[in-house]
This record gives sequence, structure tokens and C-alpha cells, in this order.
Amino acid sequence: MCQCATIDHELAKRSHLRFQLVSGLLLACSVAAQTTDEEFRVYNEHPRLFLTAQRLRLLKRERERDSVRWQQFERLAKGAAQMPEPGYAGALYFAIAGDAAQGKRAVDWALGNGRDLRQLAIVYDWCQPLLSPEQSKALLTKIRQVIGTPPATPQDLPAWRDRVLAVIATADENQHGEEKQLRQVVEQWWHRELAPALTAGRASVAFHDVYALVEILHAIRDNLKIDLEEKTPEYFRQLPKFEILGTYPAPLDDAGNEYWVPMYKDAGQPDLKQAALARVAGLSLVSFNNNALENQYLQGWLMQDRFMLHSAFGAPYEFLWANPYQPGLSYVQLPLLFHEQNTGTLFVRSSWEDDAVWFGLYDGEAQFFQDGHITVLNSAGTAAVHAKPITLGATAVVAGASPVQFSTEASTTLVVGLKAGRKYDVEIDDQEMREAKTDPAGTLVLENPAKRMDGVRIHDAGE
Repeated sequence: MCQCATIDHELAKRSHLRFQLVSGLLLACSVAAQTTDEEFRVYNEHPRLFLTAQRLRLLKRERERDSVRWQQFERLAKGAAQMPEPGYAGALYFAIAGDAAQGKRAVDWALGNGRDLRQLAIVYDWCQPLLSPEQSKALLTKIRQVIGTPPATPQDLPAWRDRVLAVIATADENQHGEEKQLRQVVEQWWHRELAPALTAGRASVAFHDVYALVEILHAIRDNLKIDLEEKTPEYFRQLPKFEILGTYPAPLDDAGNEYWVPMYKDAGQPDLKQAALARVAGLSLVSFNNNALENQYLQGWLMQDRFMLHSAFGAPYEFLWANPYQPGLSYVQLPLLFHEQNTGTLFVRSSWEDDAVWFGLYDGEAQFFQDGHITVLNSAGTAAVHAKPITLGATAVVAGASPVQFSTEASTTLVVGLKAGRKYDVEIDDQEMREAKTDPAGTLVLENPAKRMDGVRIHDAGE
């Protein structure tokens, strides 16, 4: 009797396992089918790009309140100003105010000589109520001709952005030809190429490309309900601090508009368009995730009235993305040092005042900024056996090639210009010699809580 009971129990157990296996396979097949058939399809009505129902309510309310941002956008759009992006500006004005004349200007530009794929997509998406069937077909044909093949490199963010916006704007709800292209963008380009490279520090996004990246984030999430941030949480956690600390302390005044200028190479003339886009990138990043703590510091940084964009290029973006009702935190609570160890990117400033001293190491170039002047150091810093530290508040920067010797009382000392990923012996008076390894940019970070670090000597561990 006991033996029969055991046999019955085993049979029941095996039957249950088979049931679980079959159920699991059926569920997996069901999920796979849903992913294949639906995940990369666009079902949203126009407008699909950026103008979500919530954002439209906010912007139309700003118009009703006659806010400062709306006033300056309206004055430029309806005045004699030459809009640098006529398709984008006219389409935005039409979407918010319903002004057919402004919308028609955007449509005429798109059907005429307009070749900017991003603006063509926006006009097609935002001006749908104005387009006749013939105009819609003509613009659709033009967009699909301009789209072409996928960009050649994963880091060509503006080209990937243009492609994503065009594919989403022109998605056909009956044929769903967008599915294959958007699947390639998400699964191949982002999940397998760029996101892992950003996480590992093998790639970085230049200041002037951050806005293109954030536009992709918005377009994909708004239409596919896929949050690309989730694949690279640490990168996006650091991005607001990169945006803030990576700007020179002294703002640039041009025709009454003040700009924070992000670090640029070779100490040439600053590009005001890129400076404006850096601000726009921050505003759109806050809009994408206003709950992130770091983005709240970024909001505090951005909501200084003197940096509001007034130009014909910047005003439409300022109106679209700025949300003065979003609370922000005081950026002065952030550390004055930004060091991204995966890439070696380094920014440090002496204070939050406009006359602060600043040092930056980014994309292979080291710079020192003081009194409005940029000094470019070579890739190995300033080679010297006895290097003199540059003091920036509680931090000191020493630029030199091994062997290097110096004295400083700074709580943090950054030794730059060494060989990347190399081990060095660090000798400090009254302490045992220790070994330390440089980051990918050749920087050693030495901490000194006691603020006493005399007689520091650093030399290659292999010497």
C-alpha cells in the first residue's frame, strides 16, 4: 500500500512538472508573439513627437497666461525675425496657437527647399490638420527619400535622432512599416551598441549631442513605452553633473543673452548655437525625468532668469521645454568636483562664483580657465620633475609626467597627464609606499582628509 502511494505520488509529481513546462512554453510563446507583433509599433495619433497631452496642456496654458517665454516666441514668430529653423518654429506656433498662417509657412518650407530631416518630420507630425491629401503624400515621399540608410556609426547621434523622429512621424497605422526600423534602433543600436559602450566608458556623448540623445529618449518612450534610460542608469545619473560642472564658470554675454558655455576644444571661439543647445538639452532632460534627484539640481541650475534663451534660434526651444513650475534644488549643494572614472572625464572648479578657477580634462584635452582665459595643456599635461599644483578650492591639480614630485595641503589632489591605466608607486612622507592605478585618461586621485600631504613622489611601478 505504501509502495502504491509512492508510485501515485511520483506520477502526480511528473504530471505537474509537465503541466508547468507546457504552461511556461505557452506563456513564453505568447510574450514573444506580443513582442514581435506590437512592441515596436506606433499607434499614437498626431502629434507624436514631444507634444504629449500633458505638455500641450502646459504650453497652451502658458499662452493663455501670456508668459514671458510665450511673449518672446510670439514676438519673433510674428515679427520680421528670420527664424533659423522655420519648419520647427512655424509648426510649434501652429500646434499651440492654431495659427494657420504660421503653420502654412512651415508647410511651404517643408514642401519647398527644406532638407533638414528632423524639421521635415516635425512639420509632417505637427501640421497634419493643415496638410491636404496631396501635400501629405508629397511630404511623406520626400521624408522617406531623405531618410536613406541607417547612420554609419553608433555615435552619430544627430543622424540617429533624425531617423527615429522621421520613422515615428510617418508611421502608417495600417501597414506598420516602422516596426523593423524601430526594432533596429532599440535592440541593435541602443541595447547592443551604444548603451553598453556608455556603461563601460568606451564611448561618451559630446556636449553638442546630448540634446539629440534626449530627443530620442522622448520619442521612443512617448510612442513605444520603452525607457532607454533603464539600460544605462549610472550614465544618466551622472549626466546632469556633467552638464553643470562641464561649463566654464564665467558666462558669455551676447546681445543681452547670457550663456553657460560648455567646454570646447582648441580654445577657439565659442559656438553660441552649441551653448544654447546645451541649455536645451538640460531643459529636455529635466522634462524626461523630473523625479531624478540629479535632474532636480539641474533644474535649479537652469531656472536662472538671466540665462533664458531670447534668440530666434533658442526662444522656440525655451518655450517648448522650460517648466518654471517644476521645483528644483540648489545646485550649490553639488560637489565642485566631477570625475567619471570609466572615461576619465574630469571637471573641477574652485567655487560656484562666476570668477571661479576651473580645470577640465575631456576628450583628450586638458584646459585651465581663469579670468575669462582658457589655457590648453597638451595631452600629457605640463611635464616636469617638480610640478606646481594648481589650487582650486579644496582640490589641487598637478600636471606632470612620471616621475613627479610635489607638495600640497589640498584634501583631494588630482595628478593628471600620466599614462592611462598604468600602475604607479605613490610615496608620501611618513607613510608607507603604495601602488595606485590611473584611470583611462591617465589621472590619479589622492585623498588627504588630514589636509597634509608633503613630499609626494610618484613614479611608474615598473621603473
